[in-house]
Amino acid sequence: MAEVNSSRFRLPWMGTQQVAKREAAPGPLVWRDTMRSRLVVCAVIFGLWTAAIEARLVYLQVISKNRMVAMADKQQSMWILLPRGRGAIYDRNGNVLAYTVEGEAINADPKLITDPEKAAREICAALDECDGAKLVDLRAKLGASEKRFAFLDRRASAPAVQRVRALGIPGIVFTKENRRYYPKRELAAHVLGYVGIDNEGLGGIEGVYNSRISGRQGRVRYLVDSRRTAITIREESPATPGESLELTIDQYLQHIAERELRAGVTEHNAAGGTVVIMDPRNGEILALANHPTYNPNSYADFGDIDRKNRAIQDIYEPGSTFKIVTASAAIEERVLRPSDLIDCAPGRILLPGGRVVRDVHPYGSLSFEDVIVKSSNVGAIKAGFRIGAERLGLFINRFGFGRSLSPDFRGESGGIVWNSAKLDEGALASISMGYQVSVTPLQMAAAVSAVANGGTLFEPRVVRAFIKNGQRNPVEPKEIRRAIARDTSATLTEIMEAVVERGTAKSAQVEGYTIAGKTGTAAKLVDGRYSHSDYNTSFVGFLPSRKPALTILVVIDSPHGKVTAYGGTVAAPIFQRIAEASLRHLGIGPTINPAPAVMAATERPVQPLSAAGAGAIETVSLGEGYMPDVRGLSARSAIRRLLKQHLNARIAGDGLVVEQSPEPGTPLVPGEDAILKLSRRASAVSTGGAQQ
Repeated sequence: MAEVNSSRFRLPWMGTQQVAKREAAPGPLVWRDTMRSRLVVCAVIFGLWTAAIEARLVYLQVISKNRMVAMADKQQSMWILLPRGRGAIYDRNGNVLAYTVEGEAINADPKLITDPEKAAREICAALDECDGAKLVDLRAKLGASEKRFAFLDRRASAPAVQRVRALGIPGIVFTKENRRYYPKRELAAHVLGYVGIDNEGLGGIEGVYNSRISGRQGRVRYLVDSRRTAITIREESPATPGESLELTIDQYLQHIAERELRAGVTEHNAAGGTVVIMDPRNGEILALANHPTYNPNSYADFGDIDRKNRAIQDIYEPGSTFKIVTASAAIEERVLRPSDLIDCAPGRILLPGGRVVRDVHPYGSLSFEDVIVKSSNVGAIKAGFRIGAERLGLFINRFGFGRSLSPDFRGESGGIVWNSAKLDEGALASISMGYQVSVTPLQMAAAVSAVANGGTLFEPRVVRAFIKNGQRNPVEPKEIRRAIARDTSATLTEIMEAVVERGTAKSAQVEGYTIAGKTGTAAKLVDGRYSHSDYNTSFVGFLPSRKPALTILVVIDSPHGKVTAYGGTVAAPIFQRIAEASLRHLGIGPTINPAPAVMAATERPVQPLSAAGAGAIETVSLGEGYMPDVRGLSARSAIRRLLKQHLNARIAGDGLVVEQSPEPGTPLVPGEDAILKLSRRASAVSTGGAQQ
């Protein structure tokens, strides 16, 4: 269609303005441009909006997925941890020393607590012990509305839990929680250790073997509503019990050790003390006691000094008990024989630097045996000079000093041992008599046990077996090394017997038994100087000396009693009481004047008379050899000689042996005891037998 010119159809009534306006109007398709621009704007806005949504979705579903899932899970479900059952701990005879009991913990969901102040007051009134500090703590926990869980009391007693439950406060919840219980209270506390609020071992065996005792914790997942009320269980993972432990500890021996140690510390007004009882044949610790002590059921009520295991953490200068090491080196290296004389006159010795060391009593010439028996510092120093620093250092290391020995104790000290290459004459003198070297009670007990068993140093152990799923897995004794030869051990045993028989440890004697031991007294270092009033007094010994079943060490810290502080006056009597009670408990019979064995008659063929002479009857011998001549000897010396022939002795009287039966030279007869008659009158001795 041809375009029409509007000017040609101007109507008569149209004015000039109207015609101009009409001519200026847009064409019929101009609206499309407007619409197009508007659509572009809308499309851009829609695209941006879509991109924002997509970005948000990516952020929520990809970047923040884990956090959002966790939030949803937290809103929809609730996890309850099932307490793990720690394995029980038993002594060597099956007596329970520690086990787990079920209890309930009082908890709260602060978001559901409407009146924290009122709830705190009511709960505090229902608990067994709630002071002002506890009330403030309850208010703070119940008022923390941003949290969904808070522990209020995890150690509440059963009656307290019932009283709080009866309050019916919304938001207060109760969960099962296992607790460790020690039925014997303080007994073996430093061996067992203790368990913290989270049921984790924090000390002693509980801490060292926590991973094996504690087992695995279980979990239960509940589906909950908006008020955190459990609807159903979604999944469950049961708790797995841990392993049980069988200790080497003997409950009754532990009781004896703690009882006598406590009595001794009290009697002598001492700062503390330690007792270690060990089986020298395998290194098993039968008892380990410290004083002061604590109750692991309420360990938080005691201080660090009470919870300190002195037997492995305290180091002390052993004094004269260390002369056992000096004597071992001298005898094994053939530097000195027990009978060799050492001039100890005039009872003191001047060392380089002007230091003077004195004996408690001045002596003249002493045999090396009597240097140990009478505990002469001068004699020990002169013996140490003959041995030399290098050889003495070798034996110190052989006996296990300067290193931790047991894997069953956490925090065990290795003691202090100086490098022998750096020892001058003064230091060598100090070490020879037990100064300038620091040891732990456990190390000293292990070293003397090596002397008792023939020379082998065993690893001290307190765990005898692990028990898992009813299966007992024993821990085998471990030999660390050979410390000394058997001959050296036998010689040292004789010397240590003499210490108890006629030396510084007469108060350690137990009637009917031969005992080997050594006393020790050492001044303590106070502010860098040796004190004249504070001492460590000790005694260590083993019994019966010729067939040892027990090694017992007693250390008393800073006694200030009525008697002068020496190992023989303070520690040895405590040893004697512990030894006597322990022998009765273990049923170990006397080695001096033992009760006659019960003999059962058996049918034997009649033996022909010996051609050696009429009336001589051929007998079955217990061993090769004949009855020795012990007339003229002291009782102890005679017994030593008879023990070498595997004979027991029955003694009547005191003094020297004046008569013996069987007669000297008689063949040894099985089951027969030697009968010795003693007298203090020299004229009563019928023969000039061997002299001491």
